[in-house]
Amino acid sequence: MAARSRALAVVALVATAWLVLAPGGRGRDADGAEWAALAPPTPGAAAADSLIREGEGHFARLWQLTFGGENAEAYWSADGRRLIFQSTRDGWPCDQEYVLEMATGAVHRVSTGTGRTTCGYFYDHDRRVLFSSTHLGGDSCPPPPDFSQGYVWSIYPDYDIFTARPDGSDLRRLTSAPGYDAEATVSTDGRAIVFTSVRDGDLDLYTMRPDGSGVTRLTNRLGYDGGAFFSRDGAWICWRAGYPDDSSAAGYRALLARHQVRPSAMDLWVMRADGTGKRKVTDKPGASFAPYFTPDGLALIYSSNWENPRGRNFDLYLVGREGGEPVAVTRDPTFDGFPMFSPDGRWLVFSSNRGARVRGETNLFLAEWRP
Repeated sequence: MAARSRALAVVALVATAWLVLAPGGRGRDADGAEWAALAPPTPGAAAADSLIREGEGHFARLWQLTFGGENAEAYWSADGRRLIFQSTRDGWPCDQEYVLEMATGAVHRVSTGTGRTTCGYFYDHDRRVLFSSTHLGGDSCPPPPDFSQGYVWSIYPDYDIFTARPDGSDLRRLTSAPGYDAEATVSTDGRAIVFTSVRDGDLDLYTMRPDGSGVTRLTNRLGYDGGAFFSRDGAWICWRAGYPDDSSAAGYRALLARHQVRPSAMDLWVMRADGTGKRKVTDKPGASFAPYFTPDGLALIYSSNWENPRGRNFDLYLVGREGGEPVAVTRDPTFDGFPMFSPDGRWLVFSSNRGARVRGETNLFLAEWRP
């Protein structure tokens, strides 16, 4: 009970720092000043308030940004005017990186159109993007994972981290170590990139400078460390981790030797940006992943299936940076994941299967956030 009270207190504290909006279109901030609801974010969006589920009180309004296929990991530019995301579209059978212009709804590809990509991000005052790609290992999509022995993720060894201008030009390679280099994000000040690499024999977190120099290892415990993000002030890093116990360590190593990992048991951790002060934030069954700091850095929003660890229903939750009982944000009976707050804290972009016309369809949604 004490842990739950502490978590709710943190979430309440976070709420006082953000704009409070009412679903009808007007709201009041913490000082009682009235605000008008925000206008639809982009001409390409469709109103999706009917897809707000009971219990999703943090969503004042909802818009759908993409329509069909698989669209995920949408992350904001620093000015809040663009999103970079991965998508299977334009006839390509596996993910490429695209930029969505919020003012016009226009979408254009920034990756090469070959190989498979993941984890796009803006940096350098939005003058560049970075993403991971397998294209140097071949033009075609790498083979999908074999699920005959259970659900696994492929850790393709051809993944390296690249940077380009937002129009896709001036492509530069940032990593060249053998094996997997991916899952890169950038600090708000643009001075540090955090990423996952297998360069030392395990899936660990590293930082490097924007030019790829100064690589520093942050984690060294056996297991999968990935999906890391900096807090807005750059002082903290959050990430997902799956650490095998002694009885399952051999199985983890065997999978990793086949460039695979089983992500069915993961929790969230935080540490200081220099790798010190590591602390476990969640301790739940199932897989908790895709954490992102709330704008004030006091809590994490993330995706998890902890309420039904054997199921495919992933919801978004809030949890205090110090831990505690999670508070549900979404209640759709399918998948909700990859949340990220806009720079001004008024919007939440996330990926979801809600409203899907065919099984497996994943689209991007944008919620007007009500704390």
